Amino acid sequence: MQDNKKTRRKPNIRISQSDHARLSAIASTVAARNPEASDDLLAELERARIVADGSVSAGTIQMGSSVTFKPDTGDAKTVTLVFPGDADISEGKVSILTPIGTALIGLSAGQSIMWTARDGRRHELSVLAVGQPAPEGDAADRRAPASSAIAADV
Repeated sequence: MQDNKKTRRKPNIRISQSDHARLSAIASTVAARNPEASDDLLAELERARIVADGSVSAGTIQMGSSVTFKPDTGDAKTVTLVFPGDADISEGKVSILTPIGTALIGLSAGQSIMWTARDGRRHELSVLAVGQPAPEGDAADRRAPASSAIAADV
């Protein structure tokens, strides 16, 4: 029994306030048609430490992060964790609502987690590297043309 408890213990995770709020809403929205994905995501959100936006360390998986991980089933893979509407496995974009997407959120490089695939099999994956999305860069890129357009109008 004690051995079983040890394997079921999950690593500490951190999630930004905005990711937590948006993911909670998504989990509630899909609860009726996909209760298992909803329950799994809500369980991860419940155990997460919620931190201020911008306070999540660079090595922590957030929505939009690219993640290199090694599954217990084979070679390392790199994926990007995305919201359901942006998922495209052919482009390596994995939905947060997939079992592996839910397992990845909030983990940091060097952590491992046990997760259950849709076929019911238990797997372990280890996070090797995390690359962050560039919301700051995107926002700065959007601001730059706007301010130059304003300057042109003046």
